[in-house]
Amino acid sequence: MTSSERRALGGLIAPAFHEAHKAVRRGQVGELVLTGGRGSAKSSCAAIELLVQLMRHPDCHAVALRRVGRTLRTSVWSQLLWAMERMGLEDEFETNVGRMELVRRTTGQCVWCFGLDDAAKLKSIKPPFGYIGAVWFEELDQFSGPDQVRSAEQSLLRGQGQSLVIKSFNPPPLPSSWVNRYVRQPKPGMLVVHSDYRSLPPHWLGERFLQEAEHLRLTNERAYRHEYLGQVVGSGSLVFENLKLIPIREEEIARLERRYHGVDWGWFPDPWAFNSCGYDAARRVLYIFDEATRRRTSNADTARILLEKGVCAGDSETLIADSAEEKSCRDYRSMGLPCRGAEKGPGSVKAGMKWLQSLAEIRIDPARCPDTAKEFSEYEYDRDRASGQVLEGYPDRDNHHIDAVRYATSRIWRRAGG
Repeated sequence: MTSSERRALGGLIAPAFHEAHKAVRRGQVGELVLTGGRGSAKSSCAAIELLVQLMRHPDCHAVALRRVGRTLRTSVWSQLLWAMERMGLEDEFETNVGRMELVRRTTGQCVWCFGLDDAAKLKSIKPPFGYIGAVWFEELDQFSGPDQVRSAEQSLLRGQGQSLVIKSFNPPPLPSSWVNRYVRQPKPGMLVVHSDYRSLPPHWLGERFLQEAEHLRLTNERAYRHEYLGQVVGSGSLVFENLKLIPIREEEIARLERRYHGVDWGWFPDPWAFNSCGYDAARRVLYIFDEATRRRTSNADTARILLEKGVCAGDSETLIADSAEEKSCRDYRSMGLPCRGAEKGPGSVKAGMKWLQSLAEIRIDPARCPDTAKEFSEYEYDRDRASGQVLEGYPDRDNHHIDAVRYATSRIWRRAGG
């Protein structure tokens, strides 16, 4: 595309996606995941990027997908027509409304829209030349799961040229939803961009949209955060509402004065869990930047894992484990790890958990610590089956890394004012 065309795109793509667009253009992104709430412009961005991919690669074709075919016309098809018109490409593409197909007149490149409820059609797609190099999964959360999505990708992306997969969706409220888990597990070439309506110029949305959003914010804050901000708000019983799952840079770790390590003993089915943390007391931010998880692994072998990581190689580091297994603590000390058992007593679990909940932010790197991110983000209070009311106390399940972090930071929260 020419420089003037690129400048024109800058006025069509919402500011939240500018850096992502540049990264795609540089070939640094193979999978673009767009999440957000109402009016976040993620679908508009996806449609534009799909057409840009065709314009930049003349041997590339594209496919836009929904879970159910009957939803295509009012979603991906309408978005593609909008993008084509706004990009000034009406004369560039021939439109087949009945088949929901675009064909580029100068090259013969095609854009097809399909529903995965007719998988046979998907498998029968044969480009007239070149390869399918752009695939858009709209409303990803409505697909049945990662297996269905992966199967579609394998059926479509068979060529050798540069390809781009776009996945857009409004995050479901529950952290355990498969798409919410999916974005917490980054992989090479994958870029996740979250946006909401506040990043758009107000005139893009109109006064009525903004009034409706503000009304919901004032009357139902949780619904507002989910619907308009695209936040994973849970069912109202999440224990940790102060999580931030984002990458933690090496320079951020280096700035932390001390490193706190914790271990929760386990064998099978409960795992042995290890975490490394740092604490910024001035901002009340806890950084969790390393983990290890093992099952059926001896104390000697897990100790070697920590030694290889360089745990407690410096004087400003501590290693605290569950004191219920003093023998395991002794085993670690015999191998050169200064492992201490956590101080326990009445109310110690509640005190540690309340401290974690009181922090301004618990920052977890989901790439470095996927198991920890899963536990913290999905940990919920129990509810009474009859009334549905949230019950007091912290469930003792699926919390091994949570316990490891609690042990690691026990010296902080036990101090007065910690």
